[in-house]
Amino acid sequence: MSKPAGLKDDPIEFAVLTEIDIIAHLADTAFARRLPDGLTTAQFAVLNHLLRLGAQQTITELASALQVSQPTMSSTIRKLGEKGLVTLEPDPDDRRIRRAAVTAAGEALRRQSVRALDEAKSVFGVLQPDEWQALLPLLHKLRVALDAAR
Repeated sequence: MSKPAGLKDDPIEFAVLTEIDIIAHLADTAFARRLPDGLTTAQFAVLNHLLRLGAQQTITELASALQVSQPTMSSTIRKLGEKGLVTLEPDPDDRRIRRAAVTAAGEALRRQSVRALDEAKSVFGVLQPDEWQALLPLLHKLRVALDAAR
């Protein structure tokens, strides 16, 4: 049987963050196995981020939000563009700036990817829907604080 993350004398905050880190890694791996062929978790993260915000963003903004380098984000956007999942649109106020926008195909692929989680009910079904719902406000509060502190 597994034991909680951290060592006996670790601060509770560290133990919780260690659990979250382990969960994130395991969930990312489980989700990656269910993504459509050719779509990486990094590419999915870009689609999900843009659709969640309902906005277009520059490569610099995306790189900052997802905490990767600009060359890494440029490569990710290029690959998503080659797949027809994003386009780079000129900024209406400054034509030198281009913003990534999710295409209809990108939206559909994101929906398909999220539906693939239904195949993982044996893993994610360990918590009941009300337990998932109870976790969300606490995790959101933590994410907002961590995001503001970076």
